[in-house]
Amino acid sequence: MLYYFYEMNHAATAPLRNAANAGRYFWKNPANPLSNTYIGRSMAASLDMFERITRRYGKPEFGIESCMVNGKEVPVVQREVWRKPFCSLINFERKFARKPAKKLREKLLIVAPMSGHYATLLRGTVEDLLPHADVYISDWVDAREVPVTEGDFDLDDYIDYVIEMLDELGPGTHVMAVCQPSVPVLAAVALMHDRKDRNVPASMTLMGGPIDTRRNPTAVNQLATERGTQWFRNNVIVRVPFPNPGFMREVYPGFLQLTGFMTMNLDRHIDAHRELYWHMVEGDGDSAEKHQEFYDEYMSVMDLTAEFYLQSIEEVFVKHALPKGEYMHRGELIDPKAIDKTALLTVEGERDDISGVGQTEAAHDICANIPADMRAHHLQPKVGHYGVFNGRRFRNEIVPRIVDFMRANAR
Repeated sequence: MLYYFYEMNHAATAPLRNAANAGRYFWKNPANPLSNTYIGRSMAASLDMFERITRRYGKPEFGIESCMVNGKEVPVVQREVWRKPFCSLINFERKFARKPAKKLREKLLIVAPMSGHYATLLRGTVEDLLPHADVYISDWVDAREVPVTEGDFDLDDYIDYVIEMLDELGPGTHVMAVCQPSVPVLAAVALMHDRKDRNVPASMTLMGGPIDTRRNPTAVNQLATERGTQWFRNNVIVRVPFPNPGFMREVYPGFLQLTGFMTMNLDRHIDAHRELYWHMVEGDGDSAEKHQEFYDEYMSVMDLTAEFYLQSIEEVFVKHALPKGEYMHRGELIDPKAIDKTALLTVEGERDDISGVGQTEAAHDICANIPADMRAHHLQPKVGHYGVFNGRRFRNEIVPRIVDFMRANAR
């Protein structure tokens, strides 16, 4: 009933949103003599805020059309190279006039988090790495859009998808996991080593991920541990309503995930929207546009399959199965000690309130057979969770380390 109530509420406010849109055009119209007055800008800003708060945000576009390589602008074409029901693999193909040097042709698979936001949240990550590598990204599908006839999708399926994507890209690929996929990516690489798969990645970069949440547990970790898996099944799992393609599929809905994100730092979000309002009233278009771009992405959320969400809670946050050496994938024990040919880089943020300091670095302890000269750890000062993979410090301080690490371990 919760999902139906959400849908009904959205439908009920549609006439008000339409009225707000009409009002915005009236108060912003240059032909309106009041449009440049304080009253006009205040009215337009108020209506704009109402429309944004009640809007349903669809999946954003990556919108990456070019990148700078060695000081030259290179066109970029986005193409899908692999697809399954719950994910597609996107390549940002750089259209060089001449064949690039080998160090620019290295393949990098970015495994985006499947934790409520779309892969486009990593747009900045892709843009900052494109000048240095041939970039691919996992583009996860909103579970609400997948018919129940396509079957379930759980954490084991996620691991299988990662292995299939690495097999699709071939030997020597570098893989990067941002936040949530750190556990399934490490598990996938361990399985590939155990199976003597020729497509094991050359390097694995884990960024702000919950490898061992017993270390410096955050509020998110503590909530999962205290409540347990059954509490989440009883309180946040619902069925997709008609007429969505995924009708009757059990999901953890994106709007609940977004509510959780927002309430963790509610004061900050309220202050940000208050600032947006005053930027619009004062006519500060640049500041307002930056705010709108961020929240257009932040408010775009997707549903997760119930089985994936609950298994992630159980295995990662409640049982701590991977660091304990107890993680089973379809009856097969995952042994991180099997990894000996893939280099390991871990990256953490000093102020990360999602994955505490030390949780990602724990990968070095459980991947004991990676040679010392093929492993590194970086703790980035003055950044939170988002800053680990996006923003100025990521671009200027973290990206160079990732690029140097990939090139040092290329094969």
